[in-house]
Amino acid sequence: MEKLTVIKVGGKIVEEPETLNRLLSDFSALPGYKVLVHGGGRSATQLAARLGIESHMVNGRRITDAETLKVVTMVYGGLVNKNIVAGLQAKGVNAIGLTGADMDVIRSVKRPVQEVDYGFVGDVTQVNTDLLVSLIHQGVVPVMAPLTHDGAGHLLNTNADTIAGETAKALARHFEVTLVYCFEKKGVLRDADDDDSVIPVITPELFRQYVEQGIIQGGMIPKLENSFSAVAAGVHQVIITLATAIDGQSGTVIKK
Repeated sequence: MEKLTVIKVGGKIVEEPETLNRLLSDFSALPGYKVLVHGGGRSATQLAARLGIESHMVNGRRITDAETLKVVTMVYGGLVNKNIVAGLQAKGVNAIGLTGADMDVIRSVKRPVQEVDYGFVGDVTQVNTDLLVSLIHQGVVPVMAPLTHDGAGHLLNTNADTIAGETAKALARHFEVTLVYCFEKKGVLRDADDDDSVIPVITPELFRQYVEQGIIQGGMIPKLENSFSAVAAGVHQVIITLATAIDGQSGTVIKK
C-alpha cells in the first residue's frame, strides 16, 4: 500500500515567518504523498481584537459567534492557508488550500448546545476522500484549513486536531497513513518537568497504566484518545512530536 503522511501543525508554528519557513522546508523534504492541516488561532484572536470583537474561550475551545465566524473564515481559510500554499509553491510543492466546503471534502453538523453553546462550531460527519485521493495521486498536496460546512451554506469552525484525525482515518482506506501531531514538546513526557523524558511508544495498555499512575493527565488524555481512535480506524501509526521533527524519527509513537 502506498504511504501517506498527514501533518497537523498548530497556529503558533505557521503564524511566525521563521518557524513557518523551517516547517515548510521540512515538510517539502518529506518523501511520498502528504497532507498538511493547520490551525491559526492566535492570528484570529489578534484580528478580532483589532476589529473590536471579543474572543471567548472555554477549556481552550473558541466560542464562535456570527462575527467571530467571519474572522476565523478570513484568517484560517484566507491569510494563514494561502501563506502556507504560497510558501510551499516557492519550495516546489504543488499545494492546494482547502476548507471542508471546497470540493465538499468535509461536512459537519453544528455542535448541539449542552453545558456550553459553542456557536458556529462543527462536529465532522463525513470526509469525502475520492476527490482528495485523485488530487494526491496527481501530485497535488492538500493544505487543510480548520473550517468545514454543513451542506446548507453555512461554514463552521472545526478543531484542527479533529480535521487531521478524521482526514487520516478516511485516507487510511487508500494509503498506509502516518498521522503526525506537532506540539510544543518533544513527545509525551514521563515527567512534565523533564523535556527529555519522552515516552517512545504508547499502546492502549500502557496508556491505561500511565493515566492511573498520573503520568499522563490533563489535555494530553484527549489528544491520546484521539490518536487511539485513529489507529483503531485503520491509521498505521500516530506520532506526537515537535514541529521541528516531522520526519517521524523522534517523538512518541502511538500503536495498536
